[in-house]
Amino acid sequence: MSENPRQVIVDITIAAPIEAVWAALRDPAQIANWFGWDAPGLAEEIKFIFQDGAAVDEARHVVEFSEWEGIRDVVELTRDGKQTRLLLTRAGGAPIDWTGVYEDITQGWINFFQQLRLALELHPGEDRRTIFLSGSSKPGIGEPTTELGLGEVADLAPGQAHAVGLGTGDSASGKIWYQTHFQTALTVEQWGNGLLVVTDKGISDSRLHGGGSVLLTTYGLEDTEFRALEQRWNDWWSARYPKSSN
Repeated sequence: MSENPRQVIVDITIAAPIEAVWAALRDPAQIANWFGWDAPGLAEEIKFIFQDGAAVDEARHVVEFSEWEGIRDVVELTRDGKQTRLLLTRAGGAPIDWTGVYEDITQGWINFFQQLRLALELHPGEDRRTIFLSGSSKPGIGEPTTELGLGEVADLAPGQAHAVGLGTGDSASGKIWYQTHFQTALTVEQWGNGLLVVTDKGISDSRLHGGGSVLLTTYGLEDTEFRALEQRWNDWWSARYPKSSN
């Protein structure tokens, strides 16, 4: 009996040479500039996933992550001229639900590898600062995309320009970076050409009215500017999505 085919989770082309992308996958300091977000346990999580929990084939540019619940994810890089194709596939597990039930690990990989593309294409060698907020909607509060006023960008394709006024009072202009059923991501010139990723997670047993998360990636902001941004978003978010969501 033949093995079930691997499911493709991420298949993107990064405008950077394969050596640079491989280094960003293996160097913990570089991983910290695209994986996850600023948090006290980030360094330990990177060590657990990318070092202790990974089998690496340097010659083939392949990283195979430790199995979890019968599932094994593998990332492979291939040279595409001066660019690099990054392919993340999965063996085992149920078929991926792309539009029904939100699942953290699958959607997280999509987000993080798009953050890797952002770091290498727009900010090589730069350090980021992030703001991550997650929660469940209060009764009468819509999903984050709706509350932030991003409905008008839903029909835009990646690469198209946007200029929106966000529900927080921030102005944001830039380009659509990527979109999935659950995620909307746009570059924000006002944050040093950073990135806003808004995730609508929908209704579940732990989110009776829906909810989601936002990840703000910023570059080059002064401390006072970053802290003001952080306070503004925390105040806006906690008034609408006060509970931690899964």
